[in-house]
Amino acid sequence: MKHLSLRLSVLAAVAVVAGIGIGFVVQPVMSGDSVMDQTRKFSDVLSMAVKNYVEEVDTQKLTEAAIRGMLEELDPHSVYITAKEMVKVEEDFRGSFDGIGVEFDVISDTITVVTPIIGGPSEALGIMAGDKIVKINDTSAVKTTREQVPKKLRGPKGTVVKLHIKRAGQSELLVYDVTRDKIPVNSVDASFMIDGTDVGYIVVNRFSATTHDEVMNAARTLKAQGMKKLLFDLRYNGGGFLDQAFKISDEFIPDGNKLVYTKGRRPEFDEDFWSSPGGALENIPLIVMINNGSASASEIVSGAIQDLDRGLVVGETSFGKGLVQRQYPLGDGSAFRLTISRYYTPSGRLIQRPYGDKDKYYSGEGRENGEEGDNIDHKTDDTTKSRPKFKTAGGRTVYGGGGIMPDYIVKQDTIVPLSRKLRAKNLFWETADQIMRVRGKDIRATFGGDMKKFLREFTISDADVATLKQLAESKKVEWNEDEYAKDADYLRLAIKAYVGRSVFNNNGFTSVMIGADKQIKKALTLFPEAARIAKIR
Repeated sequence: MKHLSLRLSVLAAVAVVAGIGIGFVVQPVMSGDSVMDQTRKFSDVLSMAVKNYVEEVDTQKLTEAAIRGMLEELDPHSVYITAKEMVKVEEDFRGSFDGIGVEFDVISDTITVVTPIIGGPSEALGIMAGDKIVKINDTSAVKTTREQVPKKLRGPKGTVVKLHIKRAGQSELLVYDVTRDKIPVNSVDASFMIDGTDVGYIVVNRFSATTHDEVMNAARTLKAQGMKKLLFDLRYNGGGFLDQAFKISDEFIPDGNKLVYTKGRRPEFDEDFWSSPGGALENIPLIVMINNGSASASEIVSGAIQDLDRGLVVGETSFGKGLVQRQYPLGDGSAFRLTISRYYTPSGRLIQRPYGDKDKYYSGEGRENGEEGDNIDHKTDDTTKSRPKFKTAGGRTVYGGGGIMPDYIVKQDTIVPLSRKLRAKNLFWETADQIMRVRGKDIRATFGGDMKKFLREFTISDADVATLKQLAESKKVEWNEDEYAKDADYLRLAIKAYVGRSVFNNNGFTSVMIGADKQIKKALTLFPEAARIAKIR
């Protein structure tokens, strides 16, 4: 692992929706339009509204609306964050919060443990996936909404919350006194060896303060299990800290290469980020997976891999966000995020899409999706022939201005309306929950220590599908037999995936679902090309 001492300051390539948790204060820049005159104008209007409006006004509400309106005049990523929103933002990107350590859902008005978080207090006490929390501190928890659950279960580290739990196969309620603790918010969703291969698979959902450490810990574990190739999945990863994207890129790229650089109106926001010696993953064949939900920091990593011909990028064109934000705290706990620079990939590409019409921007306008198949030479990147051209380290042409287009384009499969409705109603999870209530003890006894055995031997029966159908009818989802016949394999796989999560956490879920993932199936065939591009023998 590399030891980095670069001036990784306050820049952050921020997620499209989620925020980041850094703050930095600078002196305001005065310009010819007189900031003080404009400030005075706003103060006059606010004072007059407070004094003369027909009803009493909420000055905080008016001020926040004014700030939002001001930032709306800039770009889509310069935004205001309320004090309440900041709590969640800081948890997500700091990498932890204080609580009991469970992922949950509300099923049939009851809080249901989806999985205990590894290393958290609930797991240590033996709380299990599928457990129903029916009382919290001797008060009924039935009909608690999803929004209310965190308020009831989270609290300062060291405080105790009493949970009354109904577990399948137990006639009496189980009572746990759970001492709240620091709970990690993991950015690595899953990491495991793909069954029957020497390919390690790592899924990253964001770039938070702990992402580099998490990825490297996962990579070390996979290497010990025989990993010779790496599939690095950044699909639906909206971004996060720029320094984490840089550190991870640095692990893949040999010494002396520019990985990303930033340029702003003010020179102090210009930075170059170079690779250093000793990357732990420099000599492993690599495929990075992206799609339209891969933004900012994800595009920094995939852009560096593509521009430096370090591996292949596979999937669908990324979001197209090339702007860098700095977050400024305000005195009441709120903050605002301001775009201070643009970032560029090693070849010099700015991948930011036009954002004059923000609705069209968020709907994906300006992304070139391309034709499915081989795109190593990027001949399908620019159908209008108007985007600027750049060259990779190996001389391939790539294009700026519209996201990162993959080296091999693979479109996601679609599912029939019945499957979409069942998924929207969370019925795959509910069916798995029913299975675990009845057979959970036997399933854990048979497969609990062997995920590979589970993948190969566990099956969803016709009776399990009948349970899904019954649940669908109870939720007024019309069961279309023709549609079921088309997606029967997918439906069974989805139920199995949720059972897998109950037994093996997210690794169990993901390892099952990749069996229906067209993009991953294709990526696994492309490692010889990935090694050729990177000149790895």
